[in-house]
Amino acid sequence: MAQTSQLLAPANGTVIALAKTSDPIFAQGTMGQGFGLTPTDSQVVAPVSGKVSMVADSKHAIGIVTNDGLEVLIHMGVDTVGLAGKPFQLNVVPEQEVRAGDAIATMDLEQIQASGLDTTIMVLITNSAQVLSGLDLTEGAVHSAAPVATAFLKSQEEAHDSSKKLSHAELAKFIVKNVGGKANVNNVIHCITRLRFYLKDEGKANDEILKNQRGILDVMHASGQYQVVIGNEVVPVFEEVVKELGDLGDAPAQPQTDDGKNPVSKAFGNLIGFITGSMSPVVGVIAAAGILKGLLALLTLPQLGALLDVKSTAYITLSAIGDSAFFFLPILVGFSAAKRLNSDPIIAAVIGGVLAYPQLIEWGKAFKTMFEVGGFKFQFLNYSYSIFPMILAAWLAKKCEDWLKKVLPSYLHMIFIPLITVLVVSVITLVITGPVIQGIANGVAVLINWLVSVSGWAGGLIIGGFYQLLVIFGLHWGVVPLVAQQIAGTGQSALNAIICSTMISQGAAVLAVALKSKKEDTKELGFAAAISAFCGVTEPAIYGVNLRYRKVFVSGLIGSAAGGFITGLFHGTMFGFTGGLIGFSSFFNPQHPTDLSSFYTFLLASAVSIIVSFIITWVWGYNDQMTMGKKVAKKQRPGSTK
Repeated sequence: MAQTSQLLAPANGTVIALAKTSDPIFAQGTMGQGFGLTPTDSQVVAPVSGKVSMVADSKHAIGIVTNDGLEVLIHMGVDTVGLAGKPFQLNVVPEQEVRAGDAIATMDLEQIQASGLDTTIMVLITNSAQVLSGLDLTEGAVHSAAPVATAFLKSQEEAHDSSKKLSHAELAKFIVKNVGGKANVNNVIHCITRLRFYLKDEGKANDEILKNQRGILDVMHASGQYQVVIGNEVVPVFEEVVKELGDLGDAPAQPQTDDGKNPVSKAFGNLIGFITGSMSPVVGVIAAAGILKGLLALLTLPQLGALLDVKSTAYITLSAIGDSAFFFLPILVGFSAAKRLNSDPIIAAVIGGVLAYPQLIEWGKAFKTMFEVGGFKFQFLNYSYSIFPMILAAWLAKKCEDWLKKVLPSYLHMIFIPLITVLVVSVITLVITGPVIQGIANGVAVLINWLVSVSGWAGGLIIGGFYQLLVIFGLHWGVVPLVAQQIAGTGQSALNAIICSTMISQGAAVLAVALKSKKEDTKELGFAAAISAFCGVTEPAIYGVNLRYRKVFVSGLIGSAAGGFITGLFHGTMFGFTGGLIGFSSFFNPQHPTDLSSFYTFLLASAVSIIVSFIITWVWGYNDQMTMGKKVAKKQRPGSTK
């Protein structure tokens, strides 16, 4: 049953609903819920018990805070502040404790009426939005101190002030509590902007409470995860969430309950979630490596005086630093994937080291034959820069470890589980799964690059126009390994060049909002989100502003379609991973530094994306009279019964 609090009549007279009072500010509920009373005598009593929090200098108003947290204002007369306190005598002072029914003031009704003013006493709960779920009122003639209203208080969760800026630690506690508590969390990871929870029961999470809290841009159900979109401060919040959760023990990374989803849909969601969890911790270093490689290509340009010689010690050293993240990618992905599976990350890293071993790489480049069966040759392949073979290898290692723990005596675990797992999984990967997956992945990467190159403007227009829709559902992370595989296999990615324009377009759209708006909070959020989008992270722009003013998001999509059209028309491509304006260096070809065609395409596509998105948003997409919509509603996964 909801907790309630009684409000008494502040004087003898007639109680009327707030909407019937003469002052429009009070009548519209701007100052909070409450009621009015037309007094018939001068004595005013406290409608509630509590501490006097405020006494107006003009004596016409008194504030009382109750033990229930109600902030009650007793406002005597309408527009009586101009009477400078002459009609009023007060019996209380700030910080004084009063009981309901205690005499707190007298008011000279005749003097107020002689001034042509309304004598109605307003009783208002000024923090109604935070503490009240409703107010029942009985109108009509009453005696002083008689009960006239019942205030229904919100629960602790409902009463939470969602507009308050919380510290990282406070926000982490709030999030953990509202995803169902520690007991409901199997695991948690993060990407560039989101906390990605694996929950036992997503139905226990409080979507609306979370998405309306300041500091949280949105929540969604996607890829087998419960995603809480934080924005640029996701890392410190994640660290505090981990502290709050403590040791999760051997809890599985994936939900194990039967949630009634379609098996195919559930399997696909878990697959995407596993790939996401494996790749998201690696993305930052890949992006950094791509920027470094692009800058090195820039410094070797003859047009700039060839500031660095490709044969110099400095260039070779810096190039090695930039290449290392890609060269040893199987080790990084293996370690990360094992962490997601709660298996031994060192074993997975060692298997990744096998794939990246220099001698095996040399044999892979030469397609050296391992052995031959019935005329069919099993060959070594080059697995440096590869992703998908290692992801499957980490999963196989997990299965192998679990089986060995069951069949081997505990005293053999330390030595023989790593020995057997590394040996068996490495051989299976080198002989069977690696060649198959690598062949498929390289084929898909080449096919997409070919389609974009052949279709040109059409492919750019379609991909550019719709890519950011994947971001809304968190499915864009499924594209990340594909782009990385393209760059690894062919040294470039036409797909990533188009994606780059979509980031810039959403940034330009939110920048237009920031410049056009006269609302300080909108300007602050808009500028921050624009910088983030231009640096390749669009979630703060999309969830903070663009989707909440739907026309702004659409304006960004139109601009990105235009940018993608230009990129496809001129066959632009990227040689690195980083997108947005900050990714300009990734458009320099490291193999042919004098070839600037993709860089010029990037400049033109970026200019078109910015101009189109900015102008459409300014003219059509936004004005300050628009009402900001609610944060994006919860998304349903295919086959979901929720």
